[in-house]
Amino acid sequence: MSPETITASAAVTKTERTQARARASRNRRFLVLGSRIALLLAVIGLWEWLARTAVIDPFNFSMPSKIWDQIHTWVVDGTAQGSLWEQIWYTLYEALLGWVIGVIAGVLLGIALGRIRFAADVLGPYIKVLNALPRIVLAPIFLIWFGLGPASKVASAVVLVFFPVFFNAFQGAREVDRNLVANSRILGASNRQVTFQVVIPSATSWIFTSLHVSFGFALIGAIVGEYIGATKGLGLLVAASQGTFNAAGVYAAMVILAIVALLAEGLLTFLEKRLFRWKPADAGSAR
Repeated sequence: MSPETITASAAVTKTERTQARARASRNRRFLVLGSRIALLLAVIGLWEWLARTAVIDPFNFSMPSKIWDQIHTWVVDGTAQGSLWEQIWYTLYEALLGWVIGVIAGVLLGIALGRIRFAADVLGPYIKVLNALPRIVLAPIFLIWFGLGPASKVASAVVLVFFPVFFNAFQGAREVDRNLVANSRILGASNRQVTFQVVIPSATSWIFTSLHVSFGFALIGAIVGEYIGATKGLGLLVAASQGTFNAAGVYAAMVILAIVALLAEGLLTFLEKRLFRWKPADAGSAR
């Protein structure tokens, strides 16, 4: 067999293996998606059956069909506080604004303390004490300070978002390869250049890890603030439904919140993949 034939055969074999791996990966994604949908449908069906047969109290636990009817009513007829889309936007606005402020503050302070050891030694105990506080209980204080408007909900979101972002940014700045920093200094890089061209890019993956969790915290902060006192928002829908013993309304608001959180998570994942296309895929994802 000639060398050309051997080379061509090897190329064909490599192409076939690549195509086989792609098919296996695609089939696995379909299997995972199908299993997720089947599990969801099974839980919903079981819940509906248990409620209709009075195994569980339908008044307290409601049932998926009533939750769907409640969502449909809100979409078509609106809520007592206005249109459903207005409530969603109000909560999303508060959560987004609090998330952005918390992320910026957490990243800036985390990188700064990660780079300046003296400042970290001085401020470290205070940050640990503040992190140990149950931050949800600050929502009533913010309500007293800022009133029923969005400012109190934004403040609640900020304090919930800040700490996970701060600690990840701080750890990312501390975990930078010291040889890389040393080589940069040998090449004449200033402290500012090391921070912006070495430390921050190296800490970006740490920071993005915290962003996935922190947006959920921002939603929690906004919802808790609205639940305690507000004029609009999904948290107010939860409080109003609870006040009228409307279990379907409480679950309906939770479903809407879950959809908003999943959409935000999907957007963050998409942005992360676009920004980190240079990173190799996880070994587990290839199997």
